[in-house]
Amino acid sequence: MKTSPLLISLLALTGLALAQDSNWTAQTSGVTARLRGVSAVNAKVAWASGADLSLLRTADGGANWIKLKPPADADKLDFRDIDAIDERTAYALSIGPGPASRIYKTVDAGASWQLQHQNTEAQGFYDAMTFWDARHGLVVGDSIDGRFQILVTRDGGAHWDKVPDAALPPALPGEGAFAGSGSNIAVMGSGQDRREAWIVTNSPGRSRVLHTADGGKRWQVVDTPLAASATAGIFSVHFRDRLHGVIVGGDYKQEQAAVDNAAFTSDGGKTWTLVKQPQGLSGFRSVVKHLPGSKSSWIAVGPQGADRSDDDGKTWQPMPLAAGMAGFDALSFAPGLKQGWASGAAGALAGLRLAR
Repeated sequence: MKTSPLLISLLALTGLALAQDSNWTAQTSGVTARLRGVSAVNAKVAWASGADLSLLRTADGGANWIKLKPPADADKLDFRDIDAIDERTAYALSIGPGPASRIYKTVDAGASWQLQHQNTEAQGFYDAMTFWDARHGLVVGDSIDGRFQILVTRDGGAHWDKVPDAALPPALPGEGAFAGSGSNIAVMGSGQDRREAWIVTNSPGRSRVLHTADGGKRWQVVDTPLAASATAGIFSVHFRDRLHGVIVGGDYKQEQAAVDNAAFTSDGGKTWTLVKQPQGLSGFRSVVKHLPGSKSSWIAVGPQGADRSDDDGKTWQPMPLAAGMAGFDALSFAPGLKQGWASGAAGALAGLRLAR
């Protein structure tokens, strides 16, 4: 089918507007490992993490990234997720079977790290973590024998307690989360009875969202329309308020494929609406974030590109990257700022500033 000249002109103008609105700047990480974790604190300070004991921090907006000394007891760990609380405090999560899944914390800008928790389940495998505030956080791991593995801290990580099985719905066979960007948990709110969280999971043939409205005491689960398999499903979730959220993913073995890989909710995750082509994402996307300061704008990024939505995830357009950039695994915006960082393969790091 031929494309009309008018449509071609509109697409060209849209691409030009997005290109002018975007400002991706490549930065030098000093490492070659894949960086799947990034966490922005403010306009100057951000943290990144990844394979081969990679832990990095910038204090000058990305002009210089410093490789931090890893924990003394770490050996070939893959730090898939990092969550910064402030300029000097951050948590790093390593993945892997059994004791390789660990949580470390620094309070001195990465000069030293303390082991807070180490998985004791032989079949255990941690996937991601996030925090409501300096004291309250969550970790999710793959299910074991039909039981979800969710940990909660209420004291800044001094103790990590498993959510009791009775408070959780049963897990499906093989149900777990993809440890791809540290963003398969989203949180909202403060105060014990106001802390909400959403966790995305996948099992062969089904993708689901777990939800708590009371800081992790009780959980419910709903199905979503995203396609799921051993290599496909939901990779990321984010909410801009208690009602409006977006999930993205796809098949990481087919990064260019754009089939059933995004959905949105306007009722707090009770129901999810699939975004169908040609309005959907232009490929596999490992992370989605609401653009701070905007009403309904979102950015989704994957190893082979990026997309933007300005209508709460209902429609998406390809978002041009800078020359030489293929894509990224993780994305984080500094709180309240249209400025963030993305990280990815071969030590890739880039700063992102948006005018609108």
